[in-house]
Amino acid sequence: MRTTDTPRTRSVIGRWKGCFRTSRPTQNQRPLPTALGRTCIRVANMVRFLCIQMKEENEMKRTALVTGGARGIGAAICRVLAQDGWDVKIHYHTSEREAHALAAEIGGIPLCADLCDVASIEAMFRATGSVELLVNNAGIAHWGLFSELSPDAWRELFAVNVDGVFHCTQCALPHMLREKRGVIVNVASIWGMVGASCEAAYAATKAAVIGLTKALAKELGPSGIRVNCVAPGVVETEMTAALPASDFAALQAETPLGMIGLPDDVAQLVAFLVSERARFITGQVISPNGGLVI
Repeated sequence: MRTTDTPRTRSVIGRWKGCFRTSRPTQNQRPLPTALGRTCIRVANMVRFLCIQMKEENEMKRTALVTGGARGIGAAICRVLAQDGWDVKIHYHTSEREAHALAAEIGGIPLCADLCDVASIEAMFRATGSVELLVNNAGIAHWGLFSELSPDAWRELFAVNVDGVFHCTQCALPHMLREKRGVIVNVASIWGMVGASCEAAYAATKAAVIGLTKALAKELGPSGIRVNCVAPGVVETEMTAALPASDFAALQAETPLGMIGLPDDVAQLVAFLVSERARFITGQVISPNGGLVI
């Protein structure tokens, strides 16, 4: 007797064979399943269906990286993208508490990086993995007369607002080019379009981002990658909170809609631009500003 031919194995095999009617099958006829056999088949098909569905959902789960995502406009963008089904990576530099709180709220992952440091950016992308969407939102501002602007302040503004966009985009592109798809949204400012007194350096950095957006849209379009720019007007954030109350009130009065924007106003526009509804839009600079600049 073979070692596998034991009373126990015969009993187990017998129970499985009992799931099928095996009496007198023809040569090309499969055994007819009993009620138990049909149940087993239904369960197996259901498991197979669920496995396929889970695989498709995982493949469809797209990764988005939002720089400066812990506060203000960036946080609003992260929330909207998470609602739309994106796997959101929340970049921060100094706002660790806010980033972790937001990550817990939306199920995102916080990632720290200094956008003035190339090595730090590269480490962030290694931790992130491939991304299908990059939102270059991080930025800093400076108010003051141009004649009093120091070279160090000028260089810091360009390091974060322009060089940070440059390095993050370069890190994101290899995967996008390989996959022949991807979306990049750069967040600039209305002042990059029209300039602003006492914000010359800030306006210059945002004008550079606008120019880069248009050039990249032409260069990357043939590879299926869309690049657009959002240039918000006056929006209630910590950055604009530094404005004198009189200036803030004057800007509101000059706005045809008579209101100041909210971070969610910008976030909803970004959500549209990254969706398939905007599949034919690239190289555009769209400014949600309440009509302040037309």
